[in-house]
Amino acid sequence: MNAVYVNAVGLLAPGLEGWQASMPILRGESDYRPEVIPRLVADLLPANERRRTTDTVRLALLAAQDALRQSSVAVETVATVFASSDGDLEILDKICLALSLPDHPVSPTLFHNSVHNAAAGYWAIATGSRMSSTSLSAYNASFAAGLLEGMTVAVVEGLPTLLVGYDLPAPPRLSSVRHLAASYAVALLLQRERTSEARMLLRIRLATQGLEDQLSNPALEALRTGNPAARSLPLLQALATRSALNVCIPYLPGTQLQIECRPCD
Repeated sequence: MNAVYVNAVGLLAPGLEGWQASMPILRGESDYRPEVIPRLVADLLPANERRRTTDTVRLALLAAQDALRQSSVAVETVATVFASSDGDLEILDKICLALSLPDHPVSPTLFHNSVHNAAAGYWAIATGSRMSSTSLSAYNASFAAGLLEGMTVAVVEGLPTLLVGYDLPAPPRLSSVRHLAASYAVALLLQRERTSEARMLLRIRLATQGLEDQLSNPALEALRTGNPAARSLPLLQALATRSALNVCIPYLPGTQLQIECRPCD
């Protein structure tokens, strides 16, 4: 695949509240303390829409907003890819409960938020964007699938492309069948042409052999394995340290993504 450049990064997870605050932690210069994320407020949305959003949507939007705040690119020119393994499990739980009750009282707002592209829809409302958007899921490989899709859009369409990967823990009734350890959202702004804002050059190839990269910090490694979107952490560590190296992240069964990372000095 042709190369793409990472121009900006967004991040939101316990103890990783924004990319700027997270870089010293990922570089090993500060201790990682997985503290609870403060109440999520998607202040870029109009008040009426803000009231209808869920924590899943707010988490995705805040990571996206964190990335674009670091870039001068006009939001109306940015294509988007939203990647989530499970979508909004809280909404799924509430709908299933409602369907078990007499008369099946599913509210229009629950139904509205149940679609997998809910975050993409709210993003379009918040920004006024009319650019192309893709929402996808590939279970535990969702971040890798989203990265492939985002790079493809950036290369083929020649558009700045914002990849947003996100997942939240399931509510208690579903956690026994789909357990996620913590909330996590990441955003990468990808572009085909190099600009003055470029931070890292990425090249990707599929591989059938190789071990996925792990993190030396036990708490960060637990986060990486505890949320599908957090499979991005080795790549984010390379971005934070501006290291020239190859990163391996899991993809579909029996395959990995080998990511060549070269910092833009």
